[in-house]
Amino acid sequence: MPLVDMPLPQLLEYSGRNPKPDNFDAFWDSSIAEMKAIDAQVELTPHALDAPFAECYDLRFTGVGGARVYAKYLRPKPIENKRVEKPHPALVMFHGYSGNSGDWNDKLNYVARGYAVAALDSRGQGGKSEDVGGTIGNTLHGHIIRGLDNAINGAPEKLYFRNVFLDCAQLAGIVMDFPEVDATRVGATGGSQGGGLTLACAALEPRVKLAAPIFPFLCDYQRVWEMDLAVHAYEELKTYFRHFDPTHQRESEIWNALGYIDNQHLAPRIQAEVLMPIGMVDTICPPSTQYAAFNKIQSKKSTLIYPDFGHEGLPGSGDEIYNFLGKL
Repeated sequence: MPLVDMPLPQLLEYSGRNPKPDNFDAFWDSSIAEMKAIDAQVELTPHALDAPFAECYDLRFTGVGGARVYAKYLRPKPIENKRVEKPHPALVMFHGYSGNSGDWNDKLNYVARGYAVAALDSRGQGGKSEDVGGTIGNTLHGHIIRGLDNAINGAPEKLYFRNVFLDCAQLAGIVMDFPEVDATRVGATGGSQGGGLTLACAALEPRVKLAAPIFPFLCDYQRVWEMDLAVHAYEELKTYFRHFDPTHQRESEIWNALGYIDNQHLAPRIQAEVLMPIGMVDTICPPSTQYAAFNKIQSKKSTLIYPDFGHEGLPGSGDEIYNFLGKL
């Protein structure tokens, strides 16, 4: 097997490098309380799609900070003349960094299976959700470091990804509250950033039953830096140091602040069963960063290991995830 990171036996024991802030759990407990106190003002607007078995809606809700957050929502069309429709399972889906929730049609396989599907647009990225951190609309890049100075100075609630993590959990809770959904049968999935958001969603909304994060982003930032892989999706780490701390005098403060949005520290909260596909030559989200989170998950869990694959399509993983989420 090619090697760009630790050998597998070491990965299985790896516990991460990025520090966990002392008040991490209190911070997230208060953040969840803030989220639950919001009047979400959920709005569903019908969306036309030629899918005779599905009803499609533009879903909007108010998230933390007052942002209007967007998701695609699809559900099975009720069967005519059927008196009682039993609540059905649901799936929340998350996209890759700077992207969006994608086309409607690629969710229909789960709707045909009898699932509702909600696919989030992350704030200020390539979709329709607002980023109200100074602007409304698309902010596209620099999201890991957005709010980092605030966090270093004692206000980690200003971190961009803190708000996105909460959006994910809030969306899952909204879907669970829909009368057509069985709240005990809800799953989450996504790849790269979507994998990191899947972990965050399952951690912050512990009712999520099954989670399938694919090579998750947003884990163990210090390890990424030490591997000299602060490029591509993590490039803004290098940019931040070069522009705002060129002699690394604040390095320990920076890593500590980023610890608030490090999924490895949220992972112990997960109660869902987890299936995590991992490419072992991934230089975008190195395997060790993924294992830093995976190894801290206390619930039932398993990996799909691809020895010769990186941050790319993993053959067969889609079918494996489809079967896994079929247990809802």
